Amino acid sequence: MSTPTPLPISASTEIDATPDEVWAVVSDVTRMPEFSPELRKVITLGRTRGLGQTILGLNRRKAVWWPTTSKVVRWQPGQAVAWKTRESGATWSYEIEPTQIEGRAGSRLSATRELDAFTVGSKLMTPILGGAIGHDEELAAGLATTLDRIKAVVEA
Repeated sequence: MSTPTPLPISASTEIDATPDEVWAVVSDVTRMPEFSPELRKVITLGRTRGLGQTILGLNRRKAVWWPTTSKVVRWQPGQAVAWKTRESGATWSYEIEPTQIEGRAGSRLSATRELDAFTVGSKLMTPILGGAIGHDEELAAGLATTLDRIKAVVEA
């Protein structure tokens, strides 16, 4: 029986706000539980925001709760933030590009999960989470929801 391959997961949205306005929300990783359907709590370790910051997360899918540990691996103010999750090996990236919306400065916010293969930890959690591919499909839908929620907050 072959091991499933992670599905590519990405989404993007146009936001009627400047890249700096989008960055102010996206770069505050402590706000991600406000937007994500799965991430319930975030605690950051240390005082420094940015590259190398450690993020402790608490996730929930149906009745299952689990912790994660991530490190910020990309920090480009006004442009991009990304963190790599130790347990799954996934890197979650948010990139901001300037655009024009009806003659005004706008932004395109794109989000991606990069994952080459499922880790041993992911494979062990697969039966509990209902299957890796099924979870990937939920994560893809959840990423689109996350961007919709960020857009609503930034445009409000």
